[in-house]
Amino acid sequence: MDGEEKRSCCCCGAQEAQEKVTLRADEQKKKLLNRLKRMEGQVRGLEAMIERDAYCNDVLIQSAAVSAALSAFEREILESHIHGCVARDIRNGRDEVIDELMETLKKLMR
Repeated sequence: MDGEEKRSCCCCGAQEAQEKVTLRADEQKKKLLNRLKRMEGQVRGLEAMIERDAYCNDVLIQSAAVSAALSAFEREILESHIHGCVARDIRNGRDEVIDELMETLKKLMR
């Protein structure tokens, strides 16, 4: 990082160089990681269902559960991002965060 200017993260004062970061409270990080681990288990369950030739409807129901879990995870991250990063950037006059948020929302709504 020779000569690179560091600046604080929009969320919580973390140092950044080229990449933005969001420091999360240990409790929030643990909650998010637990959600991901549950989803990972659900996906493994789907794999096992395919391997044992499970009935299509049962696979679809399990797949819908994984999809719902991922959507809930995304909503939680998005809510945190809007209340933290986006709100602070707007308050600090960095309105370009709105364009970034709009691009993210477009990707989430595909």
